[in-house]
Amino acid sequence: MTFTPIIEPPSPVEALSDVLMRIVSELHDVAYLMERIEPQLIELGGSEILNSPDSMKVMQGIDLAVQKSRGLAEFIDTITGEIPQNWSIDVATALSLVKLAEMQKALGGGTRHGHSQPLSKAAGDFDFF
Repeated sequence: MTFTPIIEPPSPVEALSDVLMRIVSELHDVAYLMERIEPQLIELGGSEILNSPDSMKVMQGIDLAVQKSRGLAEFIDTITGEIPQNWSIDVATALSLVKLAEMQKALGGGTRHGHSQPLSKAAGDFDFF
C-alpha cells in the first residue's frame, strides 16, 4: 500500500526554464506510457482487433495522443531555450493542484529532468489510490 507523503513546498520562486524542462520530462513520460498500451491491446484482443473500425479508431487515438505529447514536449523544450534565465515564477499554487504525489515531486523541483513514473517497476507492481 502506498501512502501519499507530505511534500515539502518548493522554493517560493524558481527559474521558469527549469519548471518548463520538468514539464517536458513529464510529457515524454506520458508519451512513453501511452505507447506501451498499443502492443498490449493487440496482444489481448488478437490480430482481429485490427479489423474492427472502432478498435482502429482507438489505436489511432492512442498514436495521436503519443504524437501530441511528444510534440508539446519538443515545443516547450525549444521555446525554453529562448527564455531568459532570470525569469522566475512561484509554482506553489500550481503544484497544490497536482494530485499524483510522484508527479508533484517531479514537477516541484530538485532534479531538472526527474521522472514521476518509475519506468523500471517490475511487472505486476501497482499502487493503491
